[in-house]
Amino acid sequence: MNSTIDGFLWGASTSPHQTEGNNTNSDWWVREHRAVGMERSGDACDSYHRYAEDMRLLADAGLNSYRFGIEWARVEPAEGHISRAELAHYRRMIDTALGLGLAPVVTLHHFTHPRWFAEDGGWTHERAIDRFASYVRAVTTILDGVEWVCTLNEPNMLALMVTMSHAARTGDTKKWISPTVDGDARPVLPDPDPAIGRRLAEAHHVARNVLRQHTEASIGWTVACQALTATPGAEARLEELRYVREDLYLEAAREDDFIGVQSYSSQEVDHDGVIPHPHHPDNTLTGNAYRPDALGIAVRHAWKVTGNTPVLVTENGIATADDARRIAYTSEALHHLFKTIDEGIDVRGYLHWSALDNFEWGHWEPTFGLIAVDQESYERHPKPSLKWLGEVARRGWL
Repeated sequence: MNSTIDGFLWGASTSPHQTEGNNTNSDWWVREHRAVGMERSGDACDSYHRYAEDMRLLADAGLNSYRFGIEWARVEPAEGHISRAELAHYRRMIDTALGLGLAPVVTLHHFTHPRWFAEDGGWTHERAIDRFASYVRAVTTILDGVEWVCTLNEPNMLALMVTMSHAARTGDTKKWISPTVDGDARPVLPDPDPAIGRRLAEAHHVARNVLRQHTEASIGWTVACQALTATPGAEARLEELRYVREDLYLEAAREDDFIGVQSYSSQEVDHDGVIPHPHHPDNTLTGNAYRPDALGIAVRHAWKVTGNTPVLVTENGIATADDARRIAYTSEALHHLFKTIDEGIDVRGYLHWSALDNFEWGHWEPTFGLIAVDQESYERHPKPSLKWLGEVARRGWL
């Protein structure tokens, strides 16, 4: 299989909260210190200070792009107060990536909010979209040379988190349930509220307009593509669930420059809803079924629903402590991705999740990284999978 395409992005992804550490002005930092059964991010991977080392490891391996985020809670720690120092910090990250030959794929919102925003109604506040647009406008001042910008990461998962936060506030649940780990009972996680989803779509469109006015970047957002399939006779139920969980957000990307596809596994839907992953020795550390073929399913579905919007795979990976298994999973996922390219789907790149083993939204055990991080010394230990993926990137084929 061959993906030797001019400008094809080969890279890895991270998010700020999961890697930077000490994101004390964010709503997630507050949640970590209040929720029952939730581990804390703490210093995370200390990438706030060590980002250059992380980027160099990726570049030296042979990758040509790096997806990372700008943290709203750092840039705007109080409403209307824009930190020039933090903007300068993220500009240094952009310059470092460019200097190493890594195309920066910059995400402006990756699940976290400034504490002031969350405590004043969050996305339900009448001024929420204006507040987000103001932040985006401030960030445009440092995006010179950035060719790829994601407005929001996985708005369908963000809408789910908002739904879960509301349930916690109203007493429907007290124990934190991580959105990245499956359980045994159905439903483990509620469906995201479509009203919140439409609100986020509006925010995305406003942000897209701001970015198009002030930058030359390609603009999109990333969607958690779940590769759902129907059991016999459950096709109508699949369509219903897929709209609430995914298609609402894919449809909102029809006028974008790209759609970020994020795929890990696949699940079936029956008349009662999404069927939980059954226990199996091949399941990953998040409880997901081992389904590298999900990437091809997800890409085809996103391409169809968005009306042939170019695809950038912004996340794909496996939570495992066995790096040989990571290579096997990724190799098969890439085979399925290349098949979609052969079918005529416009795929612009593949960004692996994750560059680093990091804080997985409430727990540390699931390891997705191409690079291990010693939690005492923060020393980086590149895994064989990093070298392998870099070699694939250099060749452009498996």
